Amino acid sequence: MPRLIETPSRVTAAGEPPKTIDEFVGHVNTGEGRLSMAHMRSPSGWAEPGQRPEFDEFTLVLRGALRVEHQDGELTVEAGQAVHTAPGEWVRYSSPGPDGAEYVAVCLPAFTLDTAKRDD
Repeated sequence: MPRLIETPSRVTAAGEPPKTIDEFVGHVNTGEGRLSMAHMRSPSGWAEPGQRPEFDEFTLVLRGALRVEHQDGELTVEAGQAVHTAPGEWVRYSSPGPDGAEYVAVCLPAFTLDTAKRDD
């Protein structure tokens, strides 16, 4: 039987200025470890520490633009585009544009602070 997920759980975000993370599926909201799905809203100027996560991350940008820095350079993911980052790949996300960014991130397996492997 289908299970309605009525509301997300607010999760503390890394980076400055603070962004909003509403987890719909994952360890916090549903106890799911196979994947996590979260709705993110990052203000203009937001940036998080670099990381080398142990999970696949698929990110769909809904509004604004997301900058993804990686070992070989950087790319900008605009509204209506998506990006995939592979486990073990160094990345750093930010939203430097005037409108910030709104996006959905899906992580396989589910995101945890331990598996994000953020830079010190």
